[in-house]
Amino acid sequence: MDFVNDMRQKAKSLQKRLVLPEGTEPRTIKAARIILDEKLASQVTLVGKTSDVQAAAAKEGVDLGGITVIDPAASPNADKYAKAYFDILHKKEEAKAKKDPTFNKFTTEDKAKKDITHFLRWGAMMVNLGDADAMVAGAESATADVLKAGLAIIGTVPGSKTASSCFVVQTTDKKWGVEGALIFSDCAVIPDPSAEQMADIAQSAANSCREFLGAEPAVALMSFSTKGSAAHDHVTKVQEATKILEGRKPDFAFDGELQADAALVPSVTDKKAPGSPIKGKVNTLVFPNLSAGNIGYKLVQRLGNAEAFGPFLQGFAKPISDLSRGASVDDIVVTSAVTLARAK
Repeated sequence: MDFVNDMRQKAKSLQKRLVLPEGTEPRTIKAARIILDEKLASQVTLVGKTSDVQAAAAKEGVDLGGITVIDPAASPNADKYAKAYFDILHKKEEAKAKKDPTFNKFTTEDKAKKDITHFLRWGAMMVNLGDADAMVAGAESATADVLKAGLAIIGTVPGSKTASSCFVVQTTDKKWGVEGALIFSDCAVIPDPSAEQMADIAQSAANSCREFLGAEPAVALMSFSTKGSAAHDHVTKVQEATKILEGRKPDFAFDGELQADAALVPSVTDKKAPGSPIKGKVNTLVFPNLSAGNIGYKLVQRLGNAEAFGPFLQGFAKPISDLSRGASVDDIVVTSAVTLARAK
């Protein structure tokens, strides 16, 4: 399996529209040129004051021909976007006020009009209103800010309150997962998910498995215990997450709580979790917390000589992705291809 090439080819076939909100960031400008030239998207939009974007592109020697540049403050969509943003915030505040009579609503139309011009919010609103199909940001923005804009404007998929992340881990041994590739989740967003959040993460990771690996998910909810072999609050959380999933009746195979060997090695599964529906089929690992997930993927990456692609955000109603602030131009191109490949 060649994950990156597969995602590039899928993006090319879909020809979706991409917004890169950090329109004056040098690596982002270079990536925008490559994405358009390689036909990974039918349209690439950079957000920022037009003269600033042009100056930054000129400094990097990048031709902006064919790339759309939008200045939120001067856009004819400013009023429409401001109204949409006000409506979203007003609806959320009304819901909070119903639950808490002491809650003071603070959103005004003027504030919404001012706030929507922020590049991350503008990009998220483009995706929310269908003026773009996918958004990639984070080269110069904190992950928390990208998540905040996405959650406030795009929101999560129906039935889930949780946005999380996953890595695609490509090992050299094709006996694991899907031709050596597995989904690891969550490794970058939620430090200590609740049982309900862990169930949400499992469902999002299953969707990522379908989108990224092209396979039916077999999900293991991971722990240091297998089927009650240890007693601890951390184990109880995974057990509860498994019960929540059972109640939701998802359309994929899963099992928990499982230790890594019980999840991945059929002979161990037979001893520790006999009759498991995911025996010998696991391609998606859901970790109980960020420490386990982050340590786990990095150990496999470094000691197992594996490639790790991501993190990719999951659980959002529409595709957006966050970048490391140390991302290279190629990182931005690859992440954009992956995000575009998820667009419907």
